[in-house]
This record gives sequence, structure tokens and C-alpha cells, in this order.
Amino acid sequence: MSELDLARIRAETPGCGRVIHLNNCGAGLMPAPVLDALTGHLQLEAEIGGYEASDAAEAAQERSYDAIAGMLNCHRDEVAVVENATVAWDMAFYGLPMQPGDVVLTAVSEYASNAIAYLQRRRRDGIEVRVVPNDGDGQLDVAALAGMIDDRVKLISVTHVPTNGGLINPAAAIGRVARDAGIPFLLDACQSAGQVPLDVEAIGCDLLSATGRKYLRGPRGTGFLYVRQSLLERLEPPFLDLHSATWVAADRYEMLPNARRFENWENYVAGKVGLGVAVDYAVDLGLEAIAARVQALADGLRRDMAALPGVAVHDLGREKSGIVSFSVAGQSPDAVKAAMAAAGINISTSGVVSTRYDMEARGIEAMNRLGVHYYNSEDELARFLEVLASLPAGRV
Repeated sequence: MSELDLARIRAETPGCGRVIHLNNCGAGLMPAPVLDALTGHLQLEAEIGGYEASDAAEAAQERSYDAIAGMLNCHRDEVAVVENATVAWDMAFYGLPMQPGDVVLTAVSEYASNAIAYLQRRRRDGIEVRVVPNDGDGQLDVAALAGMIDDRVKLISVTHVPTNGGLINPAAAIGRVARDAGIPFLLDACQSAGQVPLDVEAIGCDLLSATGRKYLRGPRGTGFLYVRQSLLERLEPPFLDLHSATWVAADRYEMLPNARRFENWENYVAGKVGLGVAVDYAVDLGLEAIAARVQALADGLRRDMAALPGVAVHDLGREKSGIVSFSVAGQSPDAVKAAMAAAGINISTSGVVSTRYDMEARGIEAMNRLGVHYYNSEDELARFLEVLASLPAGRV
């Protein structure tokens, strides 16, 4: 943990002076450089006009592609910057042609938005969705995945770090199965971008979607999509406009030759600028160092929480993330969240509607969750544990 200058990082995080923020799985606190980039561009828009400010910030906008490409180990032409992680994921999923009888393989821990999209295409296009079982550690069973491959499988689509449950799915092992079978692999990295290193070559994914607002600590309303160049021509964007395509003749258009065909013309320019700064900020700190601190803080917190009477930690997986899911006997998740808020601590709740496959299998209707980040201090976690222990169930 000595690799990160915690004092400097916290000084550059205005929110640290106001709240104990343990809801990084919802949205991280922006550091000052990101906030300055965001508000600076909005100020420029107010002063000289939106179009003119966009022109003036062209270099900063282009930097976001280079920053993301550097973080993912891909080419900048394989990156699209869009409104959010859902748009990024949907552009990939709905852009992949599938016919009746084609199969998508996914995980027990899959996120609701993705599962709903699978069901829509099942109804609309006649595809089939198969859920790969977990292994004994609660993560996707890679051997079972390999055994489920047949000539009908057209996509492997998995959430890397689920919205709750604490686990990190074995993305690189999944990628090896996908590559061996020649099947496209879509990785939802919404919770992992900025929390763990992401190398698309090492992982072997063909598509990756992520948000700016969570562990990257970027602005809300930002996201990005990686599309491997070799897969680009197999995808048809769900919609096009005058940015993603050019109207070259009265009866013909041509799509952009790169991943920007998945973008649209109207975009959050200030957010795009801020996103690039956020990615650079994380990379400059060191993603390996970030991952090590997040994991150490979360592992210690799980251990201390499990020792409290009435507190149950609900995390799975051989490798665990910075997201900690738990419940307190005799307390509703909303009541626990409210008690924490009264003490100046941000956490959240998660219900079965977010990860139905997983939570139904475990018989859990709702639970609390929190997400630690590298800027959280040991004193903050100690305060959280103090409040948690003070709840009535803590004395049962």
C-alpha cells in the first residue's frame, strides 16, 4: 500500500472531507483533476458556445481514445466513447447478427440489464440463452463452459465483476475457451474498469464495455466500448446517424471504418474530456497498485465484518473484488443503509432484480453492498465497522 500516496490522493478528492464514501460500486468520488476538466469545459461552453467549445477541446477529446486504448492494450480505432456502459454493451450485443436457434452463453452472476437484453432478443429473434453453472467457489465454471460449446453458440457474454456477490469471474480463462472455439466473447467490465487491470489481449475478449463513473472515478454519463478490429465488420450498429456514417449518395451511406461507428453525433463533450483525465489519473497511479490496495482493504473488511455477531457476508469467488455484499440479522437493507447515512457513510442496497439468477439460487431477496476504493482510509473502514457493530443485530 506504500506505493500509493494516500495523503495526496485524499487531498485531491474533495468528497473525502465530507463523507465516508463506500459506494464506489455505484459511483466513485471524482478527483480534483477530473472535476476541473469537467467544470472547465462546461464553463467554456457557457462562455463561447457548445460547438465552439467542442472545437477548442478537440485535442482533449481525442486524448480520451488514446487513454482508454492504453489502459486496455488496444488500438485507439478499436474504442468508441458513448453515453454509458449500457449503451456500450447494447451497441455490441444488439450489433451482433443472430438467427433463431443461435445460443448465447452467460453466467449465473449476470447483470439484469444484460439478461433483459437476452430475453428481448429471445422473443424478437428466437435466440436461446444458456446459463453456465458456477464452480465450487461460486464463479463461472470454465470446464462447464467448454462442455457447453456447440455449433449453435454464437456469443459468450459474461459480467467480469458482478454488481454484488464480491467475485471476479475468470475472464482470461473464459477468453481461452472462446478463442479455441472461435466464438466472440463480450465482457461487461462495468465494475472492473479502474479496479483491476484490463488487457484485452491477455483476456482474449473481442468486445468490452465499461463506465466512467464507478472505479475509474470519471463523470456520470460516460462509457466506452472496445471492439476488436477483426470483428468490426461482423457487427451492424443498432442505429446510425451522420456521425457514425456518411451519407455519400442519395441512396447510399458508408459507416466509419473504426469503432466510432458505434457512437452518435450528440455527446457529452465535457464528460468525454473528463473521462480521458480520469483514465490517465488511474493509469498514472498504477492499476496494479490500485488493485492490490482495493483487494487488501476489501479482504480485511470481509474478515472483520464476518466476526461481528449477526452480520453475514455473502461474497463468492476464488478471487474477490472490492465489492462487499452483506446482511444484518433483524435489519432490512434499507434500514442499514439509512443508519450508515446518518453516520455520514455511503453504502447501497442490491435486490434480486439486479442479479436474479444468482440471488434466487441463493435464496436472497435483498442485501447491502459497498465498494471500497484505494482512497478509502483504514480509519474510515474502522468507523464503518463501529457503526455496523452498533446496530441491534450486532449485539445479538
